[in-house]
Amino acid sequence: MPLTHRFSAEVFGTFWLVLGGCGSAVLAAAFPAVGIGLHGVSLAFGLTVLTMAYAVGPISGCHLNPAVTLGLAVGGRFAWKDVLPYWAAQVAGAILAGCVLYLIASGKPFFQPGGFASNGYGPHSPGQFSMGSAFLTEAVMTFFFLFVILGATSRKAPAGFAPIAIGLCLTLIHLVSIPVTNTSVNPARSTGVAFFAEGGWALGQLWLFWVAPLLGAAAAGFVFPKLDKDA
Repeated sequence: MPLTHRFSAEVFGTFWLVLGGCGSAVLAAAFPAVGIGLHGVSLAFGLTVLTMAYAVGPISGCHLNPAVTLGLAVGGRFAWKDVLPYWAAQVAGAILAGCVLYLIASGKPFFQPGGFASNGYGPHSPGQFSMGSAFLTEAVMTFFFLFVILGATSRKAPAGFAPIAIGLCLTLIHLVSIPVTNTSVNPARSTGVAFFAEGGWALGQLWLFWVAPLLGAAAAGFVFPKLDKDA
């Protein structure tokens, strides 16, 4: 596929991930009487990846995440020359989704953006977890997310089922880590909504949600091929 097609697919896919996942948190998680809560938000993020994996996977590989792109490059599954263009597409899609979500949410009377589904640590962690806990959580969760992606897309894995495993893995990750960081494992997702959080704190803490996921993903990209030489 030409890079322009793959770039566009990553923009659309990441837009859907942020709008669907963060939108579920901002608009539906605490809706009076029928809010979907932590479980619904976790499922929403998993469903965004699962659905887009089938929709744009044949075009771009459906990374939707700078950490995924880096991990695949380290693991020898993706060309290094295309890493930065993919990152640019993913961040662009995420920010565009954040803008659309803000426009939708601001249509409510007396709207206050609050944290706007942003990721945080310390006083901005849902469970008040420390920076160290947040960093370790994001690194480890992203490591296993990439580990599952690399295994599910291996040549020896059953064909056609990778999106299901990957989507369910992301759901599980959210079920575990929403209380710690509101779950990132995706620097683009974190960036897309950080601009809209009240007080500017999300931008100040954004560094962690780039560094930790990228480190975890790179580690998985290094480790997995050591275990499966034919992957």
